[in-house]
Amino acid sequence: MKLADATALSAVGSDHQQVFINRAGFAVAHAARNMLGGSYGKQVIVIAGPGHNGDDGRVAAYWLTQWGAAVEIVDANSVGGRFIDPRVADIVIDAAYGIGFHGEWTPPIVFDVPVLAVDIPSGLDAFDGSVTGGVLMADRTVTFAAPKIGMFFGSGPALCGVIDVIDVGIDATEDVDMYLIEATDVAAWVPPREHDAHKWNHAVRVIAGSDGMEGAASLVSMSALRAGSGMVHLSWRSGSSMFSQPTEIVGHVLPATDWASFVAADIARFGAMVIGPGLGRGDDVGAEIRSVLARCDLAVVVDGDGISGAIDPHGDYSTLRSRTAATILTPHDGEFASLGGDAMSADRIGATRDLAARIGCTVVRKGATTIISDAEGAVYLVASGDQRLATAGTGDVLAGIIGALLARGLAAPEAAAAAAYVHGVAGSRCVAEGTIARDVVGLISDVLSDVMAHVN
Repeated sequence: MKLADATALSAVGSDHQQVFINRAGFAVAHAARNMLGGSYGKQVIVIAGPGHNGDDGRVAAYWLTQWGAAVEIVDANSVGGRFIDPRVADIVIDAAYGIGFHGEWTPPIVFDVPVLAVDIPSGLDAFDGSVTGGVLMADRTVTFAAPKIGMFFGSGPALCGVIDVIDVGIDATEDVDMYLIEATDVAAWVPPREHDAHKWNHAVRVIAGSDGMEGAASLVSMSALRAGSGMVHLSWRSGSSMFSQPTEIVGHVLPATDWASFVAADIARFGAMVIGPGLGRGDDVGAEIRSVLARCDLAVVVDGDGISGAIDPHGDYSTLRSRTAATILTPHDGEFASLGGDAMSADRIGATRDLAARIGCTVVRKGATTIISDAEGAVYLVASGDQRLATAGTGDVLAGIIGALLARGLAAPEAAAAAAYVHGVAGSRCVAEGTIARDVVGLISDVLSDVMAHVN
């Protein structure tokens, strides 16, 4: 954004800088009026800093005054420790500091008064979402040209509230290789099913489940069906002789050894494979997983126990790197570290890119904001989910959705990003307390249908 700002100013000249400030300030005023349900007679406090962020706030104050509000502009350096409650303000506009601020400030203490942040909550690091000093939690943030990375990591999601992205005439799209996924992206990527489709269109092969982990196999399989796979064929480890697969799933137990020959026998009928959830661990399991990956070179999602099994015993990635078909790994932070990724880096995106490049695969790094990076470094961010997905089995659900979208013909990064978006929205539609993975499965088809109808 700093580069985009500088480019925009060089194109129009510094004397036109006020044009961008006027547009931004008007957008802030408009957002404040909407939050207030009208501005006439309302009491507004604008916390204005010394830079352009403060200028935006001062323009907003001008417009709100014109619209009948009583506005007090307070200097950001003198507001620390002040108490603001509904007796003195109907809204607080935080225009103290913008994305270039890296110091500390002391915000006021706000009681039950909505806060509108200008561009980013003051004190929130725009790069990684960290906070080193004071910060004022916003109910809404009006940000300009493009969202900022720090809004989706660290403390960002908790501090920004609802985010409105406003076009003020600054082009922030040049040389961009990082994207926040929206419903329109998913609708553009996912093809509708053919009118003459049959059950073997977009079929998915699932290798998942073992004693005590049969649920993982069921969740993956049902999720793939709900995401549009016409046929799911499931195989699980032979110890689970009592396992009964869901009614709609074709199932066969894996042989004790030589899984690759068994799976490869009819693998050409499938559009994608998911391997790993609930398979268990051990040298023998890892060897079988690697043999399947080496022998069955179709698009694959490697999840759960498959992630550790896919790494060669001597610690390199030769099995993964030798594959020619699309390969997607879906680690949480612990698995990310076991793959050799730098899970402790504050630059989560950079660390994910580095790992994807080293293993030559698409990496889906799961978290509050999911990061998808392909081996070439293009990045998709998905922030559609929330804490309702923090429950056992939801990772298996995601793997199944990705598998189905791979089978429907999406490229690996787009399949992963679209699946993560649908997965997140499905989770956000569940009840606030007590959501389980099965609830998310039941909403996949509704969410996907809504997304597709939005455009088509």
